[in-house]
Amino acid sequence: MLITRVEARSIFDTRHRPTVETTLTSGQVSVTASVPSGKSTGAHEALELRDGGGGVATAVRNVNDEIARAVNGRDFSSADELDTFLIALDGTPNKSHLGANAILSVSIAAERLFAAAEGVPLWRAISTRAGTTPRAPRLFINVMNGGAHADFKLPFQEYLLTIEGHMGTALPIAQEAFSKIGERLGANTPMGDEGGYAPTFDTLDAPFELLTDITREFPDTSIAIDAAANELYRDGKYHLLDKVYTAELLFQIYEDLASRFPIHSIEDPFAETAPDDFAHLTEAIGKKVMIIGDDLTVTDPTRIREAASRKEINAVLIKPNQIGTVREALKAVQETYAAGFAVVASHRSGETHDTFIADFAYAVGAHGIKAGGLEQSERIEKYDRLRAIEREAESV
Repeated sequence: MLITRVEARSIFDTRHRPTVETTLTSGQVSVTASVPSGKSTGAHEALELRDGGGGVATAVRNVNDEIARAVNGRDFSSADELDTFLIALDGTPNKSHLGANAILSVSIAAERLFAAAEGVPLWRAISTRAGTTPRAPRLFINVMNGGAHADFKLPFQEYLLTIEGHMGTALPIAQEAFSKIGERLGANTPMGDEGGYAPTFDTLDAPFELLTDITREFPDTSIAIDAAANELYRDGKYHLLDKVYTAELLFQIYEDLASRFPIHSIEDPFAETAPDDFAHLTEAIGKKVMIIGDDLTVTDPTRIREAASRKEINAVLIKPNQIGTVREALKAVQETYAAGFAVVASHRSGETHDTFIADFAYAVGAHGIKAGGLEQSERIEKYDRLRAIEREAESV
């Protein structure tokens, strides 16, 4: 496919921060892709290139100048070939030359462009590229925000409801359950970065008690949390609700919560520098609870392989912007499956209207998808896209 035009611009995400959007053209066909931005980020993520004031002018310029000069007029046989070209063009281990945000905007657009040229849905093109079996992911609905996403009003960063089943049944359950939680919390409850409620509770148990009541009311639902323990970790200890915990005490908290509440998964239960604590928890409760690596693994195939060899986790969060290209994100998925782990595809706290992650999650047969709460259009669009994908799949 001959690339005839590459053009990027700055747009705003859900946190009103600039991010990168790129339009890629081949002949008469043009597609657009935009990239999300994380707030709670792992130290080993690919570099999101930002200017001193937080803007993305340099990343946009890198697309419009260096990437455009290198790509325009060049014929690529596949999106995979284009991604490989971009990785080599950057030439750094963490995308620090061009910026992972700049590169990913082109990479996602390329995947869309090749799918359009082939006349197949985006999810089908991704699945064929990855060699995966498409299926509907479970919904991981963000219902309450804490941690860095809500000024630490709650100790853990995300409290989610997991809902089994296809979108036709799961999404209505999510919508009703989300409304019920809002009624319980009250009309004046603020919202967090990811579209969930941001209440203040005085005890660790209170959010779990509320969500357990909801799971009793709705079938095929359970609780998931993202502890985002990096954000809790200071001076070798974990800080929750004005109390200080050692790793062993925090381990005991997770064990206790898992024994008393219907917990489906715990993401990043410890700091990214504490793999032994991950392994200890996975050994203790991993047969009944998913222990998900995010900051620990950062969608990096090498780090996923290392975590697998040490049995640190049993599931991996996949965020394409952590690694910088679709090619590498798919390699991370393949490495996850090779380890026998589950895949959970995820948005970021600063989202755009781009619904790529929905197609990605369905395409790779992910165990689940995190796409946020139900109070921001940029999150709802991901769920709407999943419903559309199911209709497309039924008609194939």
